[in-house]
Amino acid sequence: MTELPIHKFNTILIGIAFSPNLKNNIFETMRMVDFFDSRMIIVHVGEKTKEKESTIKELISGFSDDDDEKVTIVWKQGDPVTTIIETAKQKNADLIILGAIPRENFLKFYIGSIARKITRHAHCSVLLLIKPSEDLRPCNHIVVNGLKDKKTKQTILDSFEIAQNLGAQKITIVEEISRQEVKIVVEDDKSLRKDTLIKERLAKKEDIRVQHILSDVPEDLKTGILIKTQSIFGKRGYSIGHYAKVVAADLLIMNAPNRTTFLDRIFVHDLEHILSELPTDVLIIR
Repeated sequence: MTELPIHKFNTILIGIAFSPNLKNNIFETMRMVDFFDSRMIIVHVGEKTKEKESTIKELISGFSDDDDEKVTIVWKQGDPVTTIIETAKQKNADLIILGAIPRENFLKFYIGSIARKITRHAHCSVLLLIKPSEDLRPCNHIVVNGLKDKKTKQTILDSFEIAQNLGAQKITIVEEISRQEVKIVVEDDKSLRKDTLIKERLAKKEDIRVQHILSDVPEDLKTGILIKTQSIFGKRGYSIGHYAKVVAADLLIMNAPNRTTFLDRIFVHDLEHILSELPTDVLIIR
């Protein structure tokens, strides 16, 4: 069995704005820090005032009293995207948490200008929260991309460690298959049968590939988790996002995007479909 490194969120950074969701975002982050036994770094890009400082200290009161190094608060001026990315590198953060707005008509500022750019250029994993809560929310079902990509094996392994830490009971690995691979125009019963056979063959091939990856996941990480694989035909990114929404997944885990090129500005790629309308909380793994 091939051994893969276990992903660990030792340092979690949250970028905050003093918005109505501030309390919920910080509470969600504190729970993640507890689940992963991590350090917490709070970054605010903007003016430091006594009122803001008092607000944050009140929110984290009792959380870090026993360990002054558990939480670090950073105040900086500058461009939010650059500042958060550079601070995450300086502090060796393993995970950046950002609050996000789920719907496309609000994305221009929140996702387009900040979270999307951070997602593309951060050196570490990024968690986008669309429904942060002051109270603990159970994370029962995690959907993970199983697409054919060199990053997928590590993403799937990481998803099991994350599931164990969050107490998830089910993981569904979704194999997105492009309709272009079928190459059949359904016009009659004969072409429909051929289309069905090709889809079945492709789905079986994809499932064998994912099962091979699953065989490399340590058994202790699989304990107590119902594992399901699901092949779906459609546009990559859009299909898995729609699936996660339909099954009411609590978390969608995706590979990090490849390095941005000029063509990325012209053509919409996999993750852009997810970011255009976030179906649930989304974790992009690096």
